[in-house]
Amino acid sequence: METPPQWALPKLASPRVEISRRADGATILANTLPLGEYPRCLGDLLVANAKARPDQVFLGERSAGPTSPWRTVTWAQALTSVHSLAQALLDLGAGPERPLMLLSGNSIAHALLTLAAMHVGIPAVPVSVAYSLVSRDFAKLQVITQQITPGVVFVEQRKPFIRALEAAGLDALPLICADARQDPGPRAAKVERYESLLQLSPSEGVAHRFAKLGPNTIAKVLFTSGSTGLPKGVINTQRMLCSNQAALARVWPFLGEDAGRGRVPVICDWLPWNHTFGANFNFNLILMHGGSLWIDAGKPGPGAFEATLANLRERSPTLYFNVPRGFELLIPELEADAALRERFFANLDLVFYAAAALPQRLWTRLEQLALAARGHRLLMVSAWGSTETAPCSTAVYWPIERAGVIGNPIPGTEIALIDDGEKQELRVRGPNVTPGYWRDAQLSSAAFDEFGFYRIGDAGKLADPAHPEQGLEFDGRVSEDFKLSSGTWVHVGKLRLQAIAACEPLVADCVVTGHDQRELGLLVFPDLPACRKLAGLDREATAEQVVSHAAVRARIERGIEAHNRDHPSSSTRFARVVLLAEPPSIDANEITDKGYINQRAVLSHRVAQVEALVAGGPGVLTIGAEDGA
Repeated sequence: METPPQWALPKLASPRVEISRRADGATILANTLPLGEYPRCLGDLLVANAKARPDQVFLGERSAGPTSPWRTVTWAQALTSVHSLAQALLDLGAGPERPLMLLSGNSIAHALLTLAAMHVGIPAVPVSVAYSLVSRDFAKLQVITQQITPGVVFVEQRKPFIRALEAAGLDALPLICADARQDPGPRAAKVERYESLLQLSPSEGVAHRFAKLGPNTIAKVLFTSGSTGLPKGVINTQRMLCSNQAALARVWPFLGEDAGRGRVPVICDWLPWNHTFGANFNFNLILMHGGSLWIDAGKPGPGAFEATLANLRERSPTLYFNVPRGFELLIPELEADAALRERFFANLDLVFYAAAALPQRLWTRLEQLALAARGHRLLMVSAWGSTETAPCSTAVYWPIERAGVIGNPIPGTEIALIDDGEKQELRVRGPNVTPGYWRDAQLSSAAFDEFGFYRIGDAGKLADPAHPEQGLEFDGRVSEDFKLSSGTWVHVGKLRLQAIAACEPLVADCVVTGHDQRELGLLVFPDLPACRKLAGLDREATAEQVVSHAAVRARIERGIEAHNRDHPSSSTRFARVVLLAEPPSIDANEITDKGYINQRAVLSHRVAQVEALVAGGPGVLTIGAEDGA
């Protein structure tokens, strides 16, 4: 048998865990590596990097469009700007109880204003751009505004946000606007030009407030809707953010050692900063190790991914982070473009996926690309956590052969496995865990058990109980699983991925139905570009035309029939399928701006379609495979 090609691995810690049992039967996992000391605050990292590498690029962005020149800010320039912007925020009335609200997406201005707010103890509150520019009723933005009571608001350009500002009552607050060409208009109480604020001289008050920062200081409030309900503000303290980066540095020691030799991490990244992945994992990793972050204005969506490709052709990352949808779009481009492939893999230490399971077909193709470009296998890793855990609770830091492993507890963090029916619920305790939710004591209290473990709502299991150091596997959301009327459990997370794979590439996402029913059903959100291509339709074809096209319906029917043949039991086979023409709604909490489907919200919002699915009404695909046991 031929020996598989070896990895060329960066320096990693040895995976070791210790296991203990509580009197109530819970299994507790902890890392044998001590966490050790961690920085007082993120601002200390900014100060240290400005001193150690003043002329190195910290942040870069395209000045205007995907082919325009890069505008950069060095570490020394960033620190000077942060001092000036901190003074401006204090002058405008922001403070610990009147945070800075940031409505625009990732940019240098966004980054420096966030650092400036945190530098003087003002919580930064980045809000999903979709709540202002995609939403029709602005309900979530209104809820967030009422909870936060912001002191200052930032928008990159005022004009696109005018309706949202007015609807949420933000037009009466001091507004910082980065685009000097924008007419301030009559409604804003006070409009400050970002570039003008950079000229301010900081007072002694800035240094005084910075000196008072401590581990319990609130750095950010990040909003998440969870599985249901309205947005809730997750408190992110300096302890959470700094301890999380210190723990990651312990299990990925190559980051610190390389930085000490002058090879700093380089990231080209689109992930939004209102989410913990892009903001707390990626951005803070650059702060921790003095690297360079090239802000990617693209994203894995129609008409936007071309910008990502243009950026990757010019900026070769040492670490690459993305969600599965991003890899699904990137891999065909790497396969087709040798120059892009060479540039992408030239300096790459590892590839990191998170937020959803990476289909094994994508894993295999990416591994083959790395072999062709480098002659050895590439380290592909993941982690697990949430907004409430800053974000890492576990991390992979050894070679793994397949997707699905979420790693071991990071140093300083404990994972409790609690029996819950046929699954084990995961709970988290450590310095990376939030103290609670902004101005909501009841919700904060309910989030923790009697042992102080955060109830994250996910399930997991040991990949190999005989060798716990091989890590945990993600086992879906506890709340998503349900029982059929027969009493048989349906494990939604795994089943959903199988359905998507069976119909590749026609299904963007899907929702499993069947709670207390005899049979399973499937609500399908089609991948419209892929379906149009299959059907020979042009890009102007409507979603209704796509989902009703005979070729599309036949291909999806065949895919689900094949799935049913391989998975014939009542808890895995689908009896009926509905193709949805209406895209998932962000106002109804059906989808996040990163493209993740909220199963429970879809079922609640689309009751009529679920009822039609059960009844087998018009438009429903009835799958003709035989019933299983």
